[in-house]
Amino acid sequence: MKNEKTKLFLQKNGAWIGLFTLCFLFLILTRGDFFSSRNITNLLRQASINGVLACGMTLVIITGGIDLSIGSLVALAGIAVGYSQLSFDWLSLGYTGALASTALALVVGTLSGAVSGILISALSIVPFVITLGMMVIARGLALIWSGGASMAPVSESLGNFAGAYVPPIPSVLAVLALLGVLIYSNRKNLVNLIFPGSLLAFLAYSFMNYKGMPVIVVFLLVVASVTLFLLSSTVFGRSVYAIGSNQKAAYWAGVNIKKNLFLVYTFMGFLSGLAAVLLTSRLNSADPNAGQLFELDAIAAVVIGGTSLKGGSGTVTGSLVGALTIAALNNGMDLMGVPSFYQMVFKGLIIIGAVAIDSSQRKGT
Repeated sequence: MKNEKTKLFLQKNGAWIGLFTLCFLFLILTRGDFFSSRNITNLLRQASINGVLACGMTLVIITGGIDLSIGSLVALAGIAVGYSQLSFDWLSLGYTGALASTALALVVGTLSGAVSGILISALSIVPFVITLGMMVIARGLALIWSGGASMAPVSESLGNFAGAYVPPIPSVLAVLALLGVLIYSNRKNLVNLIFPGSLLAFLAYSFMNYKGMPVIVVFLLVVASVTLFLLSSTVFGRSVYAIGSNQKAAYWAGVNIKKNLFLVYTFMGFLSGLAAVLLTSRLNSADPNAGQLFELDAIAAVVIGGTSLKGGSGTVTGSLVGALTIAALNNGMDLMGVPSFYQMVFKGLIIIGAVAIDSSQRKGT
């Protein structure tokens, strides 16, 4: 009985254990620099864009699909932001121009995702092929639209989306409120709060001792909350799980397969547009070559978070933990001066390990 409970605990909290182990390792290797309030806040900023994309990718992979186009969609929607800021002179309109550029990027991303969704659902072609084609098309359109050159700068108002901070006291209160919600939700089994509670407590400490919560993290929290609600509390969410578990059974149960797949890839495109806005804001420029390998980082975050590539299972919380793990890996190795080429190797090994663990667990069930 104890072995079964231990096995269940490890399966449920494997992503958390991996994240905390990695952070503890970097704490030692960087002689404490990794856990400085400034570095932790910067790590969250690094994780936010991948976290936004991972939320959408969670839905895609739960259905048993994949989306290889999101990096190119980020570049295309980012060019829409840069073009509107400079060519439409929305740069001079402050927050009004920033919101208008954001709306344009969201439209571009959503329409691109909708095209993939239509082709996947209507033609019944595997998502890998459709999104691979869309990846090439979107990157080409970004290069054509921009003339192959970066567009800079963007307005200070738009830059605040990724560069501004919520003051320390409101940030801490927000974290404590979230902790309170978690305690209430898990009041019958408080052991579930060991890892998320520890993380939130440390984040509250970091926000109080630096500049507060980055605004870009607020965007991530909103996206994660909406995605969590869609998956856990709507007919759409139940349909997503049903499609990934057994598409034929879902069809005979009355699930509209084509409609829901269309909505999943459209939502992924919408989040790609939002990620483009945040990336452009952070870099203060729009680059047609931006977003390369973003799709792999998002897939890695989702897989590390426990979502099976075979579909049918996965959580938004796990994907967020996976995004934090990827960011911690990159951040810690940057602090240690590890070249980016080696970072890619380590990241690949982690992905293979996560998939291997998932496969072995499925064989054991």
